[in-house]
Amino acid sequence: MAELEIREALDRHWAAADADDFDAEHTIYREDAVLEYPQSGERIRGRHAIQASRAAQPNAKRFTVRRIVGAGDLWVTEFILAYDGRPTFSVSIMEFLEGKVARETQYFADPFEPGPSRASWVERMG
Repeated sequence: MAELEIREALDRHWAAADADDFDAEHTIYREDAVLEYPQSGERIRGRHAIQASRAAQPNAKRFTVRRIVGAGDLWVTEFILAYDGRPTFSVSIMEFLEGKVARETQYFADPFEPGPSRASWVERMG
């Protein structure tokens, strides 16, 4: 699969995730895909189990993609995931095999107040 096709598939994936279109969101995954959440120690095996676990999540969620970078079979998406309006800064690392995601690892970080020790060097982001 060409890099342009992967990038387009990622754009469709994140747009479908934001729209709660679970069927379209999960077409990017292989049947035997593995999803890992290292912070909670969870591993989910199989496209259908990944989709079911996300569909069962009760919170209202929104996805805002900040950037997507990648080449070949390794792609990273930096995004803001808002659960019930509360933002979490997130990173998704996707490894492709034969044009579909074989493995995804997601990391999540909550916002925090800036440290006063670096205030003179900081430019506040919107």
